[in-house]
Amino acid sequence: MTLLGKIQYPADLRKLDEKQLPEVCNELRRDIVDELSVNPGHLASSLGVVELTVALHYVFNTPDDRIVWDVGHQAYGHKILTGRRDRFYTNRKLHGIMPFPSPKESEYDTFTCGHASNSISAALGMAVATKEKGEKRHVVAVIGDGAMSGGLAFEGLNNVSQHPNDLLVILNDNNMSIDRSVGGMKQYLLGLNTNETYNALKFKVSQWMHSRGYLEDDRRNGLIRLSNALKSAISHQQNIFEGLNIRYFGPFDGHNVSELVRILKQLKNMDGPKLLHLHTVKGKGYEPAEKHATIWHAPGMFDVDTGERIVKDTTGQPPRFQDVFGETLLELARKNPRIVGVTPAMPTGCSMNIMMGEMPERTFDVGIAEGHAVTFSGGMAKEGMVPFCNIYSAFSQRSFDNIIHDVAILRLPVVLCLDRAGLVGEDGPTHHGAFDIASLRAIPNLTICSPYDEHELRHMMYTAQMADHGPFVIRYPRGNGYIADWRCNMEEIEVGTGRKLKDGNDMAVLTLGPIGHQASAAISEVEKECPGRSIAHYDMRFVKPLDERLLREVGERFQRVVTVEDGVRNGGFGSAVLEWLSDHGYKTEVVRLGLPDEFVEHGKVDELQHIVGIDKEGIKQSLI
Repeated sequence: MTLLGKIQYPADLRKLDEKQLPEVCNELRRDIVDELSVNPGHLASSLGVVELTVALHYVFNTPDDRIVWDVGHQAYGHKILTGRRDRFYTNRKLHGIMPFPSPKESEYDTFTCGHASNSISAALGMAVATKEKGEKRHVVAVIGDGAMSGGLAFEGLNNVSQHPNDLLVILNDNNMSIDRSVGGMKQYLLGLNTNETYNALKFKVSQWMHSRGYLEDDRRNGLIRLSNALKSAISHQQNIFEGLNIRYFGPFDGHNVSELVRILKQLKNMDGPKLLHLHTVKGKGYEPAEKHATIWHAPGMFDVDTGERIVKDTTGQPPRFQDVFGETLLELARKNPRIVGVTPAMPTGCSMNIMMGEMPERTFDVGIAEGHAVTFSGGMAKEGMVPFCNIYSAFSQRSFDNIIHDVAILRLPVVLCLDRAGLVGEDGPTHHGAFDIASLRAIPNLTICSPYDEHELRHMMYTAQMADHGPFVIRYPRGNGYIADWRCNMEEIEVGTGRKLKDGNDMAVLTLGPIGHQASAAISEVEKECPGRSIAHYDMRFVKPLDERLLREVGERFQRVVTVEDGVRNGGFGSAVLEWLSDHGYKTEVVRLGLPDEFVEHGKVDELQHIVGIDKEGIKQSLI
């Protein structure tokens, strides 16, 4: 790494001759590939923006100039160039570099960007604030990997031309999110082309007009409208961005670093909002990632030379919860023609691709648009369908109003399957499914449950499709389950009923979902280590409605109750139990175990469960 080794911060990069930048890109790309082969992370997305990353830090005076990344898994090259190369081996590890950019970690990270589509709004706020304060600072939003399909991106674009600002939006158009991008915006961007002669002329004219003051705020909008009209006449097409009075440049090759530097220098000091459209290849520069970008989005460990992924032998091991969901959904859909599948850009991530492969006409990938996914599902449910809408728990936060307004009020039979509920591990606080129970249990008409194991997941999915249950929420974790032979005959569960897994006399442990396995192990060890101890264990299954028969039994028999959940303690499952016991006059002591009132960092799931006290050892301490 002849050149990369000399770059500690972007200021070092800016000392290089422009002719050296292609080699910097080559070295940076190799560094990312080498590191991620042994320390897994988001590979393909970061490879696709290597040239853009180098060009941005070469042209702009970061960190004084602001770069907002959207989404954050594009930013590994950015991290390496901004003082973190020597620590990059700790990326996503406990107490190591954070999985996504965060101002808590570096002044070069301007905003939180774990979820998609927020860059334009955040960067616009920064650009407007810069104007208001009379400062001279450049602000750039880099939006890509399908994030332009998110509604918030359009809300930001709609507002860009309404306030004085010099924002530069860079659209990293690689036709991908994790899976292939979908929808009208994808088709629009694929077809969007700019007449080369017009594009070259526009640069020269823009520079000339800028030098003579014709692009000042009071003249700019009229000139932009004139430019848009002329362009439409020349190219025989209307540009959506220019229709919003945002000057559009592109599309250009996003892998020509010298050309990118030239373009960025020309756009840097232009007044008013601008959008630069770049075509890139996800996984660029590493052939296996270019050919199979979805697999190589986050491939795990791999051999750099052969491109062979190092996959653990899972023969005889339990499957992932998401795969049980995918297989079960297809099984149910074969028998129930009213079932449809909906996912916001995660068909592979949630295993809905299993149903999509056999029934493409009954599965809908709506792009990165969680709120739309819920309301779209509500519309189908209103007309008699049974949508299984699968959203990662952390991303479902973006659809909270849609769940209330467009599903719950009308009591529509939408099945919300919240994948990656609870602690998810290395992706950290932006991705932990911590808040679903606490936020959703206050909503009328919802049924909320969580399966103890794969068999229970199948039973709950089978139950959810039945008539008259209304909106039904099933939350389950990331990763593998507990039963290798997971297929079973599905049975309807009476809504609001739990199970007594083990009887006892001294105290009761109430759990919700798979965290019950840690509780079961803790109970077993305590009873072995403390002869004579007798602890009851209840798998409640439903947090809404609660099993009042079991709670009445618990309130009458036990003076001490411990609740365990893989979600925030405040307002969660334990709070629901405590409220019910108090409302019904029981004086039982309730100890609630769950996530604390703070954002939990990144690390392996077992490490994080230990830190917050919901692993076997933490539960044991509450039982002694």
